[in-house]
Amino acid sequence: MKQTLTASDFFSAKLAFETDCADVYTDIMKKRCDYVLLDVRSTEAFQKSHAITAKNLPTSEINAETLANYAYDTKFVVYCWGPGCNGATKAALRLSDLGYRAKEMIGGIHYWEDLERYPVNRRNVAIQQ
Repeated sequence: MKQTLTASDFFSAKLAFETDCADVYTDIMKKRCDYVLLDVRSTEAFQKSHAITAKNLPTSEINAETLANYAYDTKFVVYCWGPGCNGATKAALRLSDLGYRAKEMIGGIHYWEDLERYPVNRRNVAIQQ
């Protein structure tokens, strides 16, 4: 028997796995982040600019060893370059496969910095290993 996915089911599921720049920025400003904001671009790109409070762990380096300091109930919100980049999707999948909860920040650094004009840092804040 074929089950029909309702619009409500679809959009509820979508919101469970993604967020946007405005929601993340609001969480940061209201000090209600219950997640680690993770920039999954290269270290070089991260050093040029990244969202405030973000830590850096390139997608290719996400593994049990690099995440050893994080409890399995840690939530991550990941982002990469923007809508044309699937690095954040790959990172969220890796995190999920390792047992962590992950959401993708749609729009990436492009929406954060260039469109929304939210503040960025221009220094290296690597993930603690």
